[in-house]
Amino acid sequence: MHEGSFVFSQLALHLNRSKFNRIVAKYQGDSYIKHFSCWNQLKVLMFGQLSRRESLRD
Repeated sequence: MHEGSFVFSQLALHLNRSKFNRIVAKYQGDSYIKHFSCWNQLKVLMFGQLSRRESLRD
């Protein structure tokens, strides 16, 4: 059984969510979204980088 946290969750702990939300609000990044927020997109792109994906469809 796995004990401890995964690498992705360890990296996500170091992100400052309030600072990220301030930047998103400043540039109105979430103004026209319906379901997939900037925070979710950041997490998906980080996971893609960590797992060495070739494209977003991968």
